[in-house]
Amino acid sequence: MKHRKSILSVAIATCMGFAVQASAQEATAPANDSATELDTVTVVGIRGSLKQALDAKRDADAIIDVVTAEDVGKFPATNVAEAITIIPGVTIDKAFGQGEKVSILGTDPALNRTLLNGQTVASADWFITDQPGRTFNYSLLAPQIVGRVEVFKSPEAHIDEGSIGGTVNIVTRKPLDLEKTTISGQIGYLYNDRIGSGDPQASLLLGWKNDADTFGVIVAAQRAQESIRRDGIESYGTVTGRDYAYGQGGGGSIFNLPADWSQAPNPDGSQPTLPASCTGACATTLMANLDAVGPNSVSAHYFEQQRNRDTVSVALQFKPVEQLDIEFNALDVRAEFDNMSHSMFAFNGNAWNGLMKLTDLTVDGGVITRATFDNALVVYDLINRQSTIDTDSYDLKATWNEDRWFASTHFGRSKATGGTGRQVYGEFLNWSDYSYDISGDRSLTFHAANPFLDPSAFQIDGGWGADPSSAATWNPGWGGNIVFKPTWDEEKYGQVDFGIRLDSPVYQLRFGAKRREHETGQRMGGVSLATVAGYGNATADQFSPRPLPGNYLSGFPNTGDLSERFTIDGWALADWILSGEWLAPWQTMPEPNTFNDPSFAANTWTVTEDIDAFYVQADYSWNRVRGNFGVRYVRTESDSMGWACTINVSPCPANAYAPTSVRKKYDNLLPNLNLAFEARDDLMLRFSAAKVMARPNYGDMSSYLWLGDQTLTGGGGNPDLDPYQSTNLDFSAEWYFSENSILAGTLFRKDVSDYILVTTREETHFNQNQGTDTVYNVSRPNNAGDATVQGFSAAFQHTLPIGFGLLANYTWADAEADNGDPLPYNSEHQVNVSPFFENDRWSARLTYSWRSKYYTQVDRGNYLVTDDYDSLDGSVSFRINEFLSVSLDGMNLLDSNYYTYAEVDGIANTDKLVRGDYRTGRRYQATLRVQF
Repeated sequence: MKHRKSILSVAIATCMGFAVQASAQEATAPANDSATELDTVTVVGIRGSLKQALDAKRDADAIIDVVTAEDVGKFPATNVAEAITIIPGVTIDKAFGQGEKVSILGTDPALNRTLLNGQTVASADWFITDQPGRTFNYSLLAPQIVGRVEVFKSPEAHIDEGSIGGTVNIVTRKPLDLEKTTISGQIGYLYNDRIGSGDPQASLLLGWKNDADTFGVIVAAQRAQESIRRDGIESYGTVTGRDYAYGQGGGGSIFNLPADWSQAPNPDGSQPTLPASCTGACATTLMANLDAVGPNSVSAHYFEQQRNRDTVSVALQFKPVEQLDIEFNALDVRAEFDNMSHSMFAFNGNAWNGLMKLTDLTVDGGVITRATFDNALVVYDLINRQSTIDTDSYDLKATWNEDRWFASTHFGRSKATGGTGRQVYGEFLNWSDYSYDISGDRSLTFHAANPFLDPSAFQIDGGWGADPSSAATWNPGWGGNIVFKPTWDEEKYGQVDFGIRLDSPVYQLRFGAKRREHETGQRMGGVSLATVAGYGNATADQFSPRPLPGNYLSGFPNTGDLSERFTIDGWALADWILSGEWLAPWQTMPEPNTFNDPSFAANTWTVTEDIDAFYVQADYSWNRVRGNFGVRYVRTESDSMGWACTINVSPCPANAYAPTSVRKKYDNLLPNLNLAFEARDDLMLRFSAAKVMARPNYGDMSSYLWLGDQTLTGGGGNPDLDPYQSTNLDFSAEWYFSENSILAGTLFRKDVSDYILVTTREETHFNQNQGTDTVYNVSRPNNAGDATVQGFSAAFQHTLPIGFGLLANYTWADAEADNGDPLPYNSEHQVNVSPFFENDRWSARLTYSWRSKYYTQVDRGNYLVTDDYDSLDGSVSFRINEFLSVSLDGMNLLDSNYYTYAEVDGIANTDKLVRGDYRTGRRYQATLRVQF
């Protein structure tokens, strides 16, 4: 095994390596260093890297795990989240096939903080339904720019508060750690087998320092492109047997029958009704199962996206004298996430065109597993979204270090903008006879010709009335919308730290103060397309229809007619809508505006936070006992600002909105203790106790509101939320039974108060689609009481002398609120197994990960659960010579399906209530790496 004295000795690459725990805390580290400096000797190779990791872990005071730059660069990962999943207790969510949200020890990603060089890194999301939160979007950060990633599972007083599960600190490289001028780069090609094509990748790093070792600079640039395709089967909510029997306003299949407008009015002026559609055995079954639940729709989902990410980072380091160290770091990320969603679905749960069309059903275990409908609604939605994310971070740090004391100051700013710059949404309607079946596999069958293959059968709603050429006699239809929803996130910070070193068991005292000023918000606006027959009721065949690829829904068995469908040119549809060609002569082109609809105004908000923190920390060491204890005091002042209607009129006129503000202020005192005891030369015992807190998600704190006008569901925020508070206890034992080997176990418990959970209640709002006030089931967050997260993790690592080795871990976490509700993103079980082989030229590794089902959120009145998920990644690399190497990485080799369903209390077969079943394809990357 070869070693070099360079923190940058490995080439920047996306070739997989091996994730390990590695960090040691130096007793004399400056107070604002969030973790211990690693040894300056960088190990080349898997086995050497693991040995360094174990040595560092053994010397650490807190409970932390670290992945070094060399390890990250070798992972089968396109972002840092996927690189750290091998750490015990760390899980990621892959809704779009890549890791974007990180959970630690069974906690919601929003309850874990991500820092860049010990400071906040601003983050924005691209998906229009995402609300700005406290999670970090890991898909933005390439592994190539990272020096190391530290995962703190127990807090220290000098580290920023705000996490209950753990804190991830991403540390970039330092120029003066270079041994000499360094040129490192890679070129690669990333291929997706579901798409059948790939994209180029490239990165370059230049590092230089002067001969006096007093000034250095690192400049890194990376270009990443990736095409995303997600095939799937969806549903957009649930309906009950009672909804089918009685209806939701538009009529039921047995009672409250819809009017028959083809007949003349009755003598009393009332309108005759249509006959009941559900009779005989259908009515008997339905009335015996009014509480049974079924999907409100069955959709053939097709999502495509092109992700382009350009990253530039600059690091400057200056040491004019031995005691003074000045560091400047800048990070600039420019990313494009333009995407199109093509959804073609049977809308059997539509309140006006579906619930009254039921003719037959089968109920099994409380679920309506099969149902048949005559002349019910079928919908084709195409949503074209232009999304960008820009992130800028600038950080300046100066440290003066003497033998007996040190002082440092740290200032910076991090800003991100993102969201959807423009959404163009077109909706086409059709009616057909069909049946769905979710009893085993999920399928949809049409009883006559399949409309999914006939673009001319789908038409934009043109409305109704006497004369479409007259505004006075015509009621336009709803053809879609044009919407914008940009978001922003910014934090400015400044801190000072001071420490003194003592000749006593308490060998160091640290003191510090910090000020953070944060602002997050979003602005939403738009306009609905009021389409008129003869002008705006276009058919789908006008927009270059084409069949979907031949492997559409590959891996989904027995889908019936779902896999046979067309799509159209989303850009052609967007151009037609934006051009105004669809307007009737008496219409003018509508202008998107925040106050065109109450839901737009309710989705326009800003949250500001001013945070002042002070801490004191003592580091101690005596015989075989060492660690630290301290306390952090924090004051938070927040202001949630939004818009509200000032008059009791629905819908609210655009000129009747006024700004609103809800202010809160709270204090937290957060003591902590870390203790490490070397019971034997090969046995380390650790204990940690701490009070911690986490603030609510920004979106949850806001006044936002979204409404589904056809599903009659919605969601919103709550500006009166209090922060989470928790008492955390951790105990671990580490047995180093042979060289480069460990068997470790950790027990953890988190008693959380003021836990925030989402509850659903009825609220009345204006229905833009129907033009009247309507009752919706709206889900909002509330402080629901107490919650407990407890469990244990076990880790094993062993290296054999013949080049083989194994790393494996298991985590069990039990998490629930005191009322029995599940906690978001907690998998009860998690397993990682990673065998490897390495010699002088070759290295190979497989990593298998599995996590059990986990609840994610409340949506449209349902608890959403993601089912068990497993993944297999692998890599093979070959070192050509001292400067060149090649690698082949495989990701998502199982093409695992990401399956979510609605969990309904009291329903035995609730896992059949599909909300989304997706596959994104296997990914392969070939890489050539070079380093001088």
